[in-house]
Amino acid sequence: MIIGRHPILDAIEAGKEIDRLVLQRGVNREFEREIKEISRYHQIPLQIIPKERMDRYTRKNHQGIIGFIALIKYYKIADVLPLIYERSETPLFLLLDGVTDVRNFGAIARSAELCGVHAIIIPDKGAAQINEVALKTSAGALTKIPVCRETSLAKTIDFLKLSGIQIYASSLNTKDHIHQLDFTGPTALVIGSEGNGVSQKVLSMVDQHFIIPQKGTTDSFNVSVATGICLYEVMRQRGL
Repeated sequence: MIIGRHPILDAIEAGKEIDRLVLQRGVNREFEREIKEISRYHQIPLQIIPKERMDRYTRKNHQGIIGFIALIKYYKIADVLPLIYERSETPLFLLLDGVTDVRNFGAIARSAELCGVHAIIIPDKGAAQINEVALKTSAGALTKIPVCRETSLAKTIDFLKLSGIQIYASSLNTKDHIHQLDFTGPTALVIGSEGNGVSQKVLSMVDQHFIIPQKGTTDSFNVSVATGICLYEVMRQRGL
């Protein structure tokens, strides 16, 4: 955690990987405008909260802003994809839409690394924080697999489609079983949140929906378990 205006601006200027910025509501307007521009330019998530919540982070003189150093390096999918094609590999991406639980995220990353996912793609807002718990749950996988933080999953899906990637999303409202689909080509899987699943906007953009068949009466698999099942099916089709 970095507190204070100059230390945070210096860290950004020095190229430090910033996980997010927290700005106090009602702080100096000129400074607020400056921080909004900086966070937008560097694509750093910015949260504006009241002073009472700011003081929960620290009682030191934070000057209305707190920054959190990222524990991993974030990537951009536009930089990762060409490297995969250069290695003559078939891309496999995992998009997480609304997965906010850090333990689920860590477990998902662990399965993703084991099953050959080239990158995990998350939105810069509404995603699990990659903290010590997530790193521990991933058993180190988050230090091995690129995590791409994008401003818009919708724009990312458009980019992947234009790059020849087929987009598949898990959904409980379809009859197509996952093992009936073909994942041998360039593929991106979209997995939704534990409670709400994949958002309707994203579901409307993908190429095909699928469901994991089940025998019991429980609503659905845990999101990290479901992701592991999906990724293993991709790996099985592509050859272990």
